Amino acid sequence: MRVDLYEKVWIALSLLMLLGFLGAISVSVFVHGISLPGAEQRIDPKTVVNEPPFATPGIRETGPGEYEVYLLSMVWSFVPNEIRVPAGARVTFHATSRDVTHGFTIHGTNLNLMLIPGLVATGTATFNKPGEYLFICHEYCGLAHQTMAGKVIVEEKS
Repeated sequence: MRVDLYEKVWIALSLLMLLGFLGAISVSVFVHGISLPGAEQRIDPKTVVNEPPFATPGIRETGPGEYEVYLLSMVWSFVPNEIRVPAGARVTFHATSRDVTHGFTIHGTNLNLMLIPGLVATGTATFNKPGEYLFICHEYCGLAHQTMAGKVIVEEKS
């Protein structure tokens, strides 16, 4: 079977592109350490509301300008749904879902978590400017999905 030169060139270019993509992925994984997000820990979604630290979700100061938030999502709310921190605060969010898959994203930051029942997702954001930062569920979770929202209120340093 005879393969035309034009076809050989396109086959070669396609193979080179595949090798280039494989090389780019390899560099991102092995050189830059980029990987898929993993679960920090596992937790039983049926008993999560009775197990520390999710038994008392909320904000905790861990050091000067450092905070941790334990956030629980459920149809159709976040607990807590209002978080107050001073400007310049670095906040680490530990979040999970009690029932179905939810999303958690804070506008004005690059924080974006997938909240899967049984897994604890973790992400960190720094809030330098005072104001209100809305957080929402970005994974469709049922009839009243659009009501799943809350806010981070960043206050002036005193």
